Amino acid sequence: MSPTPLLDRFDATHPVVGMVHLPPLSGAPDFDGDRAAIRDRALEDARRLEAGGIDGLIVENFGDAPFYPDDVPKHVVAEMTALVTELTNAVDVPVGVNVLRNDADAALSIAAATNADFVRINVHVGTAATDQGVLEGQAHDTLRLRERLDADVAILADVHVKHATPVGETAIEQAALETAERGRADGVVVSGVGTGSETALEDVERVSSTLRETATDDATPVFVGSGVTSETVGKTLEAGANGVIVGTATKEGGETTNLVSLERVETVVTARDSSLS
Repeated sequence: MSPTPLLDRFDATHPVVGMVHLPPLSGAPDFDGDRAAIRDRALEDARRLEAGGIDGLIVENFGDAPFYPDDVPKHVVAEMTALVTELTNAVDVPVGVNVLRNDADAALSIAAATNADFVRINVHVGTAATDQGVLEGQAHDTLRLRERLDADVAILADVHVKHATPVGETAIEQAALETAERGRADGVVVSGVGTGSETALEDVERVSSTLRETATDDATPVFVGSGVTSETVGKTLEAGANGVIVGTATKEGGETTNLVSLERVETVVTARDSSLS
């Protein structure tokens, strides 16, 4: 089946997507044994994001460091499926799934089972050297799994993903083109070097212009995945981004692991709206 286009899933022309960073799940070194508290925290973050005007959210097992490279245990899949089910039932915005570090099969399976809208895959094509070792994209398996599951789940794939070094010297715009065309991603993500790090606007411009120039139909949308704040969201969209993923800037005190701040969410969304008016 052909999935619903990524941007068509959002009720916004330039969506702001927030992050639900899950605390450590069972089996992780810092898991505290309180599953109810994890659920309540995730629900509170999601509800604050929605109340602040966010256009979508991504659920991510951020607290599970050190991460499994590309095959998380079954209990992680079970825990995340239960949590994503709670969140998709609690909010009326599109929900995405990212299973760190790079378990695309798990993310896609969770999304299909919970009626989530999209997945984020850190290494979809190519090879990256990371703190989990060398990760290789599995686009060939991921696309075929989506067909087998008959799942209307879009694939949002990183290009030169953060916390990693691409193997080889492929320019970022060429990597984006291969991710979109040969990897058949439904959207690409351009980020800085790490969580909360500012994304180079030059990279955004190079990727977005290349994808527009080579598109025979609608260009593959470009999202910026790190460092976006209320001060930079306007410039990021002007550089060619179709949307932004905002995590750290929406958290209390600007700390990634803190609760979502309703006021901070509203500030980012308002800045986005002002830049488009």
